[in-house]
Amino acid sequence: MGIISWIIVGLIGGALGKLLHPGNDSNGLFRTIILGILGGMVGNFLATQLFGWSAADGINLRSIGISALGSLVVLLIYKKVMKRG
Repeated sequence: MGIISWIIVGLIGGALGKLLHPGNDSNGLFRTIILGILGGMVGNFLATQLFGWSAADGINLRSIGISALGSLVVLLIYKKVMKRG
């Protein structure tokens, strides 16, 4: 997957992850993209390791869904870490 598609999927996945996570988020566009890209990587890892799915590639609903769920996981971890500090 090219860097542009990672950014696009990261932005969409990060935004969907924020929508799925209730509460007040003050994350800006850059942080949302970063969390989305990290979420896509986490989601892709979990999908391939736990479920045996092939790696997500390109801009499609499957990649965006995996990125959104991964972003939700990353966002929950991020909130826990920032709450402690």
